[in-house]
Amino acid sequence: MRKIHLALVAFSFVALAGYAFAQQAAAPARPVPPNLPEWAWGVMPPAPPAQPGAAAAQPPAEDGTILHIEGSSVGLTRTQLRGIPTAPDWHPEDHGPMPDIVSKGRMPAVRACGFCHLPNGRGRPENAAPAGLSVAYFTQQMEDFKNGLRRSSDPRKANVNTMAGFAREATPEEIKAAAEYFAALPIPQGWVKVKEVSMVPKTKIAGNVYFELEGAQAGKEPIGNRVIEVPEHGQERFEMRDGHAGYIAYVPVGAVKKGEALAKNLQCSLCHGANLEGLGPVPSLAGRSPSYMARQLFDFQTGARHGLWSDLMKPIAAKMTAEDLVNITAYIASKNPPAAGVQQTARAN
Repeated sequence: MRKIHLALVAFSFVALAGYAFAQQAAAPARPVPPNLPEWAWGVMPPAPPAQPGAAAAQPPAEDGTILHIEGSSVGLTRTQLRGIPTAPDWHPEDHGPMPDIVSKGRMPAVRACGFCHLPNGRGRPENAAPAGLSVAYFTQQMEDFKNGLRRSSDPRKANVNTMAGFAREATPEEIKAAAEYFAALPIPQGWVKVKEVSMVPKTKIAGNVYFELEGAQAGKEPIGNRVIEVPEHGQERFEMRDGHAGYIAYVPVGAVKKGEALAKNLQCSLCHGANLEGLGPVPSLAGRSPSYMARQLFDFQTGARHGLWSDLMKPIAAKMTAEDLVNITAYIASKNPPAAGVQQTARAN
């Protein structure tokens, strides 16, 4: 019990630190699109106003306690969970040597890539999964962030602004090292498990991520026209940044088959490959977070993404309805992701 209690204290601190970190970059004063698919953003309710004279919440002091999680022999302190001095790495067996920019960053200008995107590059629903992306695509996206060509349709998505700041500060050498490192890593099969349901567990939102409610608050509600993506192993392992704790994507009944038909009609395979494994600089899609994919498609619709190659996607995304976004991302997430190196091989051939 003491182990669980310590972990809960630690992850609550990590959540607080992560939220504060995401708020560092102020969102521009832009309106929120009226048709924003809020399920994909995990829109959080506004914070209650601060009480006069109320003291700011303080994280627990570092006491040197070593914390552990299931399935890992690694032990980390609260300070290490904050990414000081390196990104928390519970599963070093997943990858080779991390470049400095991935493991520890170059603070304060650039935070470690592995802190938000995980050392194995699998990412989380609130951000991207860089694992398996080609070097060319990764590099171009950093350029687009740097030059203001890639934003979020929802100005409240503060971590996009933070990412743009990092892209402006990162050196070409750092970007190259990160791109080559992540390109060699696969996203495993089953990282996102798609389940078709008519009723979905009730959830709460924290840090733009859905978590299933427990205890007296638990229950079911109609899924409607949404995808609800939740950590498979609960909030604790999520907040501990466990790179082996994947996700469940609840989708409407029939969504995967409808999404498959839509992908065929839109000829997604022409650019992204027959199994959506990616071709050359065109990214792999299979097995990636449906929340993330829906945000990108909607960003193409609104023009929030307008960097190189975006013109190829705009006419495709422009045709998609709110239901299409649910179906196509359910289908994408249900596909088995490619093994490491598949996209690079396709480019060579």
